[in-house]
Amino acid sequence: MRLSNLADYAVVAMTAAARRCGGGRVSAGELAAETGLPAPTVAKLVSKLTAAGLLRSMRGAHGGLQLARPAAAITIADIVEAVEGPIALTACVEGDSCALDHDCTVRAHWPVVNEAVRGALAGITLTQLVSTREIA
Repeated sequence: MRLSNLADYAVVAMTAAARRCGGGRVSAGELAAETGLPAPTVAKLVSKLTAAGLLRSMRGAHGGLQLARPAAAITIADIVEAVEGPIALTACVEGDSCALDHDCTVRAHWPVVNEAVRGALAGITLTQLVSTREIA
């Protein structure tokens, strides 16, 4: 399993936003500059993350982006799902058809696997990602 580039970039952008925002605001341009992501990609991410309720966008002279919730209340799972949709390792779990559908003996087990992966991602918050200490 591998995250899409967009999901990876969303985690990077949200981590930068958490580091920069605190109680203040940051612009999409500042996020692009800090992360090295292209401005159009950041704009696309901001749109998705705002729609998911993870970022709040304010217009005007004192506008900008702000975390919609405290960093401790936003997880990697929240961010990935905002960009990719529900976490599912196989298409059959999402209701898509499969050539093995009629004889599949493992389909019933995939939701358990998916929930374990989602649980692992849900266990890591932006606060942890912003932490400067090295992970062993």
